[in-house]
Amino acid sequence: MLSVLSRAAILIWLLAGSGPVLAQAPVVSPRVLASLPHDRHAFTQGLLWHAGALYESTGGYGGSSLRRVDPQSGRVLAVRWLAPTLFGEGLARVGGALFQLTWKENRLLVYDAASLALVRTLSYPYEGWGATWNGRHLIVSDGSSRLRFLEPDTLALRRTLVVRDGTTPVAMLNELEWASGELLANVYGKPRIARIDPASGRLRGWLDLSPLVPRETRADPEAVANGIAYDPRRHVLYVTGKRWPVLFKLAWPES
Repeated sequence: MLSVLSRAAILIWLLAGSGPVLAQAPVVSPRVLASLPHDRHAFTQGLLWHAGALYESTGGYGGSSLRRVDPQSGRVLAVRWLAPTLFGEGLARVGGALFQLTWKENRLLVYDAASLALVRTLSYPYEGWGATWNGRHLIVSDGSSRLRFLEPDTLALRRTLVVRDGTTPVAMLNELEWASGELLANVYGKPRIARIDPASGRLRGWLDLSPLVPRETRADPEAVANGIAYDPRRHVLYVTGKRWPVLFKLAWPES
């Protein structure tokens, strides 16, 4: 005869679907190394670090851009404006090229990273949100809990990954970053960064950005945390948000 505890454990197992209930990922507060200036008008959609500079994709019809930014001063060193009919989204560096998604226009823009010159435009079959590169695949989000791994030259789909916190799918995945062998993702509307195991899709943890949300942006519902860049040489993160006047330099989390 099963004990009450045993029967409860089996019931939980059955409700979970096909295995034991997985604990939700721990939440940690990052250590801030520096607070740096950021363009208050930049509707940040994508952010990455390359060769000592930040590259940023900004959104908005009539205001979308690709820019190279000095991380210390926030000064825009170079900028390329998109056509007013395009809404800039996620940004990834693939070798010497920058891949910029558009939101609903089904276009992917490819630039030379050194000059920001537009090299080609690809037909893109998904809604564009976030993008990053893991050295082999272009990894993209579409606002759901699903990530796609694409061949960067052809955009052929190689695999999909559903992101879960415990057993719960994590929806609204937005800006992405490949960092130290794991995937980082902003979740639209939440002041947190998800740390994702790229093999299983399970969350390893959350970085809590809520103490970093600037006071002057809290009344703006669109001014959400968005933008993650990883400097592998110094093993630090840069994070910001849409229309945030500040960029934070964070220590890599110890756990």
